Amino acid sequence: MPSPKLVVIGAGPGGYTAAFRAADLGLDVTLIDKSQNPGGVCLYEGCIPSKAILHAAKILSDIKHAQHIGISCGDATIDINKLRTWKDSIVGKLTSGLGQLTKARKITYIQGEARFLNSTTLEIKKPDGVAEQIAFDKAILATGSSTNTLPFLPQSSRILDSTTALGINAIPTSLLVIGGGYIGLELGSAYAALGAKVSIVETLPDILSGADKDLADILLRKLKKIFTKIMTGTKVVNGEEIPEGIRITLEDNKGTQTTELYSYVLVSVGRKPNTQGLGLENTKVQLSEKGFVEVDAQRRTDDKNIYAIGDITGPPMLAHKASFEAKVAVDAILGKDTAFEPRCIPCVVFTDPELAWCGLTEQEALAKGLNITVSKFPWAASGRALTIDRTDGTTKIVADTKTGRILSVGIVGVGAGDLITEGALAVETGMKAEDLALTIHPHPTLSETLMEAADGLFGDPTHIFRPKK
Repeated sequence: MPSPKLVVIGAGPGGYTAAFRAADLGLDVTLIDKSQNPGGVCLYEGCIPSKAILHAAKILSDIKHAQHIGISCGDATIDINKLRTWKDSIVGKLTSGLGQLTKARKITYIQGEARFLNSTTLEIKKPDGVAEQIAFDKAILATGSSTNTLPFLPQSSRILDSTTALGINAIPTSLLVIGGGYIGLELGSAYAALGAKVSIVETLPDILSGADKDLADILLRKLKKIFTKIMTGTKVVNGEEIPEGIRITLEDNKGTQTTELYSYVLVSVGRKPNTQGLGLENTKVQLSEKGFVEVDAQRRTDDKNIYAIGDITGPPMLAHKASFEAKVAVDAILGKDTAFEPRCIPCVVFTDPELAWCGLTEQEALAKGLNITVSKFPWAASGRALTIDRTDGTTKIVADTKTGRILSVGIVGVGAGDLITEGALAVETGMKAEDLALTIHPHPTLSETLMEAADGLFGDPTHIFRPKK
């Protein structure tokens, strides 16, 4: 009996993970994407290139910071062309490597744009304009998302998005970042470290509104030192290009308008699902009011032959969510007992310091009426944090008071993105705080702050004295 034919549309982290897993499990797989090799937005113009630039920015910050401990390196210089070439080389290595893995798995890779003709047939338009039709038994949609735009801003090379901002052709004299979410803060902090005067404008009262405010406030204190302005409760109402740059009109929550001039503007106001032009109207696939593809716990759409994963199924729009959903969808296609029901999906903001969290935030837990106990361990009491001169951090644990089960972990500090995985494991497995406190952590490490925060839930952290009430 021939293997079922699976087509995967979109070769980002979700799409290529689905294709690779399906091929490994014996399915006949065709992977379709606009790019020459798999990788998607994440590899080509998102997660990977942005983290490369952030690493370069951190090196510059570390050079300046080294003066605090008696090391002076002089003024660092930046070769923009070399930095861009290095960043592009990373993208090239990773995407070409994925291309080789695709061939090794004997996956049919087609570069082109796919469109459903019906629930079992696709039309694929190739770069040369030639179109072909292929039949399939099952399909997985993984077409990702794209940046939102602001219609009142002019069409100009001075208006950047998260993709064009990574071109790094020059360091702008001044940069306005519209949006105080993680993408805007990451790119804004990178440009600030590279020498630009960066301002942030956010319509909401706080930046990073999805994170615990007490942790976001610690990051905010650092960002206030590197950004020229952070304007919350403020919106952009107009933009006009003039010879000197982009003239922006701002309006605060009291209705007061001001005008500012910036050499460049970076728009970072969220993302929208890529569902246009797919021919979904020729299938039974349904979209939500916000335009996301509706799926069940197995990632199956209303069309029994079509599954969907990643950004097009709704937030959080994260690569690791898409990759995990990919495995669920493939297993469901193969008839396995599976479901996408995570207790937490970790989030990381790759600023300096980093901010990471997983599970219910303290505010979310209180809103649900849960009886919680909160413990925070300041990194000023961490020996390891002191030895690297990075005490600007805090580790926080929220636990159910009655059961002791860890509901969430939040960390702000250098390397928080790597440290949060232990917290995610604790939340996902329903670990009790006592279990984390009884796990011996190596000394001296920043991971000890998790153990100390867990100890704090019982009132006896070793390196903090809290008088008994």
